[in-house]
Amino acid sequence: MKPIIYIAYAATILLSSFVPKDKNIIRSNSIQKTQNTIDRDSIIVYAKQYLGTPYLYAGNDPKKGFDCSGFVNYVFKNYGITLPRSSSGYKNIGAKLSPEDFKVGDILVFYGYKDKTIIGHLGIICEANGMHSKFIHASSGKAGSVTISDLDSDHYSKRYYKCINVLP
Repeated sequence: MKPIIYIAYAATILLSSFVPKDKNIIRSNSIQKTQNTIDRDSIIVYAKQYLGTPYLYAGNDPKKGFDCSGFVNYVFKNYGITLPRSSSGYKNIGAKLSPEDFKVGDILVFYGYKDKTIIGHLGIICEANGMHSKFIHASSGKAGSVTISDLDSDHYSKRYYKCINVLP
């Protein structure tokens, strides 16, 4: 009988080594991230490989297409950061950054195109320069794909809600 107990105990120890540990995960306002430092430039290099990927409403697959939140979610998931899947989920998360504190890899949050009371668009800063920053995003507009735009264009500056940092 003892050998069976030892085998069961050894199997439990072995299998427990494959169970993910949550000790280095931070959960805050629907953002989940590891405590390891992430290179901000690598996020942009990763995101830029999807330039030209078609816009697809509710899309979060580079083979089919992205919407704005699907794109942001997909990029950050590659770095172990879990973010809301819908742009509306960004309204109450993260502390609003001052433009002088914008960094590459921060997320820009915009009001909707027609309804300025709801969150309707997201992007990732790829060149930080305050309110003159550039950002990469999945656009449903003229580009109809993942593209880079200027925050200071009338279309986006009028809809700007906030910029947040989700990185450790």
